[in-house]
Amino acid sequence: MFEIKKQMYFSAAHHLLNYDGECENQHGHNWLVEVYVKGTELDKSNILVDYKILKKEMKKVLDLLDHKDINELEYFKGISPSSEMLAKFIYDRMKETFPNISKVSVWETSTSCATYYED
Repeated sequence: MFEIKKQMYFSAAHHLLNYDGECENQHGHNWLVEVYVKGTELDKSNILVDYKILKKEMKKVLDLLDHKDINELEYFKGISPSSEMLAKFIYDRMKETFPNISKVSVWETSTSCATYYED
């Protein structure tokens, strides 16, 4: 089994719903996103997925979030846009292009991240 990872950043504002603490107030992050793709078959160049293609597709998804108030996006209306929910949102969109996606990790800070994957 092979697995590759691509990292990209996006910046956006959000606030958590049903939360008691500072994060209930609007604030922003420079999120680091890691997308993992796995598989057993390599192409003729012995590549699982071309990083250029993965980057292009990640950019499409992250552009939906970049420099936005995430709470205002239709997908997040009425739900708390936590890092966990951002990871699921990104995973679901990336899975449309990469059915062999393994997981998505979303880092709020250099020491705190949430990961979404399916069994």
